[in-house]
Amino acid sequence: MRGDKRQVTRNYENGHQDCHSREGGNPDISREICLPLRLGKAEPESKEAGCPIENLGHDKFKNMKNYYVYMLCSKRNGGLYTGVTSDIIKRVYEHKNNLVEGFTRKYNIHRLVWYEMHESAESAINREKQIKKWNRKWKLNLIERDNPQWHDLYEKL
Repeated sequence: MRGDKRQVTRNYENGHQDCHSREGGNPDISREICLPLRLGKAEPESKEAGCPIENLGHDKFKNMKNYYVYMLCSKRNGGLYTGVTSDIIKRVYEHKNNLVEGFTRKYNIHRLVWYEMHESAESAINREKQIKKWNRKWKLNLIERDNPQWHDLYEKL
């Protein structure tokens, strides 16, 4: 476990919420994204789920600074860009409006197709580095698992 950081996760197979460390490897093996957290909701989908967030106190959780790892694409199965930010709405807006010099502007990569929230800059940066080392197929599988239609998630932030 990196720096003893744990992230609330959702096990998609049985709807049970639990915790585990962010270990590396194939995204098909690990289920690492908490759907409510990834979608920017501070509370779990149902209080009956027994989510560990309950023990943190929602007010405290809402005031925590969050960091995001995200992937943009030009089109389905097109060019991909992986980045990290502490303000995902602002950063994706910058990409969409070509306010960022470089790869995303050059290749018209503006569609937010995947993101995940972290509680520390260190864990977000480590995750970004991990994903950037992955082969393309693993990245596509990660997107397909959470966003099979490749919808632009920016509108739902």
